[in-house]
Amino acid sequence: MLTLENLFIFMLLGGVAAWLWHSHGIRERALAAVRQYCKRQDIEWLDENVAFRRLALVHDRKGRRRLARLYGFEFTVTGERRHQGCITMFGPHPGHIELEAHPFDAEAEAEPPANVIQLDEWRRSRD
Repeated sequence: MLTLENLFIFMLLGGVAAWLWHSHGIRERALAAVRQYCKRQDIEWLDENVAFRRLALVHDRKGRRRLARLYGFEFTVTGERRHQGCITMFGPHPGHIELEAHPFDAEAEAEPPANVIQLDEWRRSRD
């Protein structure tokens, strides 16, 4: 026979299952946001995974405190060391992404683009 206590337990279990299902969808959106961010920043996202860290009250872009899920991930720039990153999710919407201080590839920055002509070479070719 279905009692009020059994009904409460079923509703509680159903609520927990719905919350877990919803959390999985938010995690999938966090994965997509981190993948896109790492491509834009030209860094390598390690393990292609995000890990739930905690629920916290965080300020959003408008300065309001909102309940957010914080997910952590790892990345590398040089391939030698792992660095930590964190993405904040406000419901299904990504917030800010923070990266640990990391080195950048100085050799790639120092090389001039292929279409740049050096002035002294141009003068020699014109003489």
